[in-house]
Amino acid sequence: MAPSFIFPPNLRDLETEHDEDRLSVQAPVDIGSFRPSELEEFVKGVSFDLSDKELFCVEEQEVFDRVYSVVREFSLLTPACKFNLVESLRSNLSVLLPNVDSLSRAPQDEAPILDRIASHRNAFKIYSFFLLSIVQIEESNQNASNNSKAINNRKKHSTNSWNWESQRGRVLNLVANSLEINLSLLFGSTDPDENYLSFIVKNAFSLSENAALLKDLDTKEALSRIIGTCATKYHYTAQSCASILHLIHKYDFVVSHMADTVAGAEKKYADGSLAISLIREVGRTNPKDYVRDTVGAENIGRFLVELADRLPKLMSMNIGILVPHFGGESYKIRNSLVGVFGKLVSKAFKDIEGDMSSKSLRLRTKQAMLDILLERCRDVSAYTRSRVLQVWAELCEEHAVSIGLWNEVAMIAAGRLEDKSAIVRKSALNLLIMMLQHNPFGPQLRITSFEATLEKYKEKLRELEPAATAETTMDDIPSDGGTCEANGEIEHETTEAEVPKQQDSITDSLPPVKDDMVQADSSIPDVGNLEQTRALVASLESGLRFSKCISATMPTLVQLMASSSATDVENAILLLMRCRQFQIDGSEACLRKMLPLVFSQDKSIYEAVENAFITIYIRKSPMETAKNLLSLAIDSNIGDLAALELIIASLVSKGDISTSMISALWDFFSFNVSGVTAEQSRGALSVLCMAAKSSSAILSSHLQDIIDIGFGRWAKQEPLLARTACIALQRLSEEDKHKLISGAGNRVFGLLQSLITGFWLPENIWYAAADKAISVIYAIHPTPETLAADMVKISLSSVFDGSEGVEMPIGIKSGTSVNLTTVQVAKLSRFLFVVSHVALNQLVYIESCVRKIQKQKSKKEKSDAESQNSQDSCEKLADAPIKDSGINAELGLAASEDTILDALSEKAEKEIVSGSSTEKSLIGECAPFLSKLCRNFSLMQKYPELQAAGMLSLCRFMIIDSDFCEANLQLLFTVVESAPSETVRSNCTIALGDLAVRFPNLLEPWTENMYARLRDPSIPVRKNAVLVLSHLILNDMMKVKGYINEMAMRLEDEDERISSLAKLFFHELSKKGSNPIYNLLPDILGRLSNQNLKKEDFCNIMQFLIGSIKKDKQMESLVEKLCNRFSGVTDVKQWEDISYCLSQLTFTEKGVKKLMESFKTYEHILSEDSVMEHFKNIIAKGKKFAKPELKSCIEEFEDKLNKFHLEKKEQEIIARNAQVHQQRVGNLEGLMATNGATEAADDDGGPSEIIDPLIEEGSTQTSNEAATKSMELEGNSGVSSEVIESEPGGGEVQSPKFSRKRGC
Repeated sequence: MAPSFIFPPNLRDLETEHDEDRLSVQAPVDIGSFRPSELEEFVKGVSFDLSDKELFCVEEQEVFDRVYSVVREFSLLTPACKFNLVESLRSNLSVLLPNVDSLSRAPQDEAPILDRIASHRNAFKIYSFFLLSIVQIEESNQNASNNSKAINNRKKHSTNSWNWESQRGRVLNLVANSLEINLSLLFGSTDPDENYLSFIVKNAFSLSENAALLKDLDTKEALSRIIGTCATKYHYTAQSCASILHLIHKYDFVVSHMADTVAGAEKKYADGSLAISLIREVGRTNPKDYVRDTVGAENIGRFLVELADRLPKLMSMNIGILVPHFGGESYKIRNSLVGVFGKLVSKAFKDIEGDMSSKSLRLRTKQAMLDILLERCRDVSAYTRSRVLQVWAELCEEHAVSIGLWNEVAMIAAGRLEDKSAIVRKSALNLLIMMLQHNPFGPQLRITSFEATLEKYKEKLRELEPAATAETTMDDIPSDGGTCEANGEIEHETTEAEVPKQQDSITDSLPPVKDDMVQADSSIPDVGNLEQTRALVASLESGLRFSKCISATMPTLVQLMASSSATDVENAILLLMRCRQFQIDGSEACLRKMLPLVFSQDKSIYEAVENAFITIYIRKSPMETAKNLLSLAIDSNIGDLAALELIIASLVSKGDISTSMISALWDFFSFNVSGVTAEQSRGALSVLCMAAKSSSAILSSHLQDIIDIGFGRWAKQEPLLARTACIALQRLSEEDKHKLISGAGNRVFGLLQSLITGFWLPENIWYAAADKAISVIYAIHPTPETLAADMVKISLSSVFDGSEGVEMPIGIKSGTSVNLTTVQVAKLSRFLFVVSHVALNQLVYIESCVRKIQKQKSKKEKSDAESQNSQDSCEKLADAPIKDSGINAELGLAASEDTILDALSEKAEKEIVSGSSTEKSLIGECAPFLSKLCRNFSLMQKYPELQAAGMLSLCRFMIIDSDFCEANLQLLFTVVESAPSETVRSNCTIALGDLAVRFPNLLEPWTENMYARLRDPSIPVRKNAVLVLSHLILNDMMKVKGYINEMAMRLEDEDERISSLAKLFFHELSKKGSNPIYNLLPDILGRLSNQNLKKEDFCNIMQFLIGSIKKDKQMESLVEKLCNRFSGVTDVKQWEDISYCLSQLTFTEKGVKKLMESFKTYEHILSEDSVMEHFKNIIAKGKKFAKPELKSCIEEFEDKLNKFHLEKKEQEIIARNAQVHQQRVGNLEGLMATNGATEAADDDGGPSEIIDPLIEEGSTQTSNEAATKSMELEGNSGVSSEVIESEPGGGEVQSPKFSRKRGC
């Protein structure tokens, strides 16, 4: 009988361990020295012995030594040899396994049987050992040579070739099968010996550390079976549990594998001991350990979630062990526990088996989990809050949230929309989307429909209730998910006198409200008896609350669409689209506000808006799409129209708006659709104009319709139609413009002229229409100045009844103001608008002509150069022009042409307002009259609309001509500061921005006055001032001067819009260069300290500005700059402000050192408690990041500060007491000198009442009588207690160091 085989620690230990009682290697063969042919013959011999002899031949010493020698040098074998050896070992073990079962049928007390058992046991161990050793050797070789990719891509070979991947799976599955037989027959007990199990489990876990190996399904399944069987069937639980947790902590790829292993073992053997041990081990772990090991905490969390998904009932029975970890600091563990609870709520409580007590226990457990999930929505970690909301979304998707709990979850999600963390807001938005999608109340959630239907069913409920209300309890009815919290909600809203227990029972069993029930029709379906009606009423009440909750989030969603986070914007749009689908009140209006987001520079936001627009407004039916678009154009404001134009132009270019949709729009415009109104016609033309921006050919086919309808009788019904028609004419292509002029030019220009000079449009519409009409004339007329001159003359004649024509302005200029009283204000306002707008368009026309000439010139030069380069064979013909151009370049004639063109352009621009040297132009004659009119302030105040038109015209003239601008700047700033109309002030503020761009040198001395508009009492004026100055500064058209503090004050403007614009300005300013705010900050601080600002406003402003400085070097430099400012100010308020700014800086190590080095600059201010508080905050900041050596310096610095603070405080008290004493002495002497002997006699007891100030300062109890008399003396003396006058020779004690003015 062969000695017993005992598993060695490793393969080569078989050579060193020589014991008579154990099988070991006696004569190993060095096959490394064999030639290939010899090696192949040797392996064949070993394989032949294993195959030809009986299964137990491996026990024989010679065979054992030879097998060992081959396995030891397995890496040296050829693929064929490897295959033969593994097949021999594997086939022998597979044949041996059935023989083990046959041992159970033999008598157990006979000696031969015992020997057979020992032989079987030895052979079983040896085969298992050698096979697993081969697996380890081959895997180590594969890892060493980095052949994992080659293994995956290796081609299939013939039967005898080496394919290790398939062989590995077969070997490991064989080992797994060997563990599942009745091993007690071999080992004589229930469990195999420790040595065998330890070897098997050790190798299984070692192989599990290879990520590439686990990708093979056969191998992965075999390892799971090995680990699960050893841990569960053979009670190797403790060691397996420790190894599993070690692997999970170390490798993230084993998490799913180990969860499958644990779940498979529980399912196969109906024994959850391994899972329970793992759960308990995790629960016993110190929560602080997970804070240090973040990777391990994440892996453990994933494992728990996957285990709960696979074994929900077992996890629910042991979840109490893990609950204490909610109090730990590791948010990753809390996240995983939240995920575990979500899996358990959805999966662990679905069965309805068991008695009532077990059902009640399950419901209480489920309710406790739901309560914890609700509580965790307010977790301190944003990651956990986000994860909880994600879990609630998963529960909603799986219909695991009861109706009674639905509204509470919705309210929490709505509240989390305002969370400070973007990931929480994203999860809250997704949760609300999921709740809407899976809501149990129906596809329509209009509040009015719910209220109407609810009221009718309440009425029916009152009819069904008997006169004597019989209270019926329904506690015996099982209800999955009935909760106290949810019931409380329903009871709070219910107006009927229902018993709470009745509500308790029906909360979670309410039937979903069908759409036809929600409709507010006259007929009410009969839902059954009293209890069913009550259930329906409660369901309707819950649905109504849910609808109101979602509707209440609309203002928050609008704010989220303006968020700087792209995820906020995208998910807010998705939620609004879902709300619109379910007809939530206010969702349609909120979606309109997403249109301006198309101007976002973030591509994802633009795509989100575009996709939402297509989903909402673009339909398969062209007529429906056309109706949606024209309705949108009609109801949009100016900003939305600009955004709509961009979207429609983009969709036309992409083909999303098809030609059939364009044809449908033309049908609406041309009244080819029945029931079309003039407003809809105008909306259709507006959309067509937007589409024409992408493709101008859209308008070419309906030119006649645009003229006939746009300027015909329909324009009188819809005044804006004429303006839209003008826009359409502007969008025509050059070819269409020429066609229009040649065909119906006279008619078109006549219509435009009648629109401008006529009075058939309302006053409020005329200005916008005339603006576009004049622009059209200059866009398509071949000689627009002639037609414009005629229009100006006609307009002027209409003002003055045509009596004096063009001569009238001269007469008015030299005449008296009496003539002005005979003029109609409306006509004069229109005339001023026409003449100024013509002048402005004339300027634009001149510039466009110059650009056209320059473009033609450059085109001609380019074509000449190309022709000269292409005529290489005709060099002689090309020589002459080349010489001429060279001579012209040398003489500067080419440059002189540009100079002449610039001079002509400047002269033409000058003649618009100023006229030529000999005579003034038509518009130039109006300029002096306009200037004089605007200076007549009494007349302007009497007619505000005339002042608005006059100042607008004046500003246009000033933009055109520099001389006229310079002459009227004083007038413009006077009006912008003193005009009673905020419209006039707003227009003038905007005009100042245009003037600053055109004539920067003229406006430069008036910079302070421009900044003064930021203090205007009117909100629109301040808003326009912020916009204008932001544009000028950010585009480098105005230098940031010493008045930037005015813009900083707007950060705390009472109007939120202005505050947001100011924040945007400073945010963009901080991106320029090296951040100008860094250089401006000290000046802003000094100026704001002198302003009468609230303390809170000052702190918010400086905190925002300091927050925009990110560079450490700038922060360190600011420390020094701010410290130096202490020595230049004596006001306590400024000390407080500077120290506050210091406390807001982000301190680095260098910054703290600079603060210490600058101690001399601020030691004199340390007596103030408020200043000292700010320095304490600085020290607290410094301690957080300081290294040990710096920390000791900071502590010494802190002691030094506290010491100086106390010393300065004592000195201040002494100086103040001395000052008070001297003041009172002076007051008494003055009193005695002025009042005379009588008053002195009356106050004879006064001197005896005087209390020494030093004693008074140190004592808390003073005499009321003494205080009263002292006050009477000071009041009678008439001398202020704040003024100290030193008598000649008197010694006033006053410390100059502490003589300062206190700030409020």
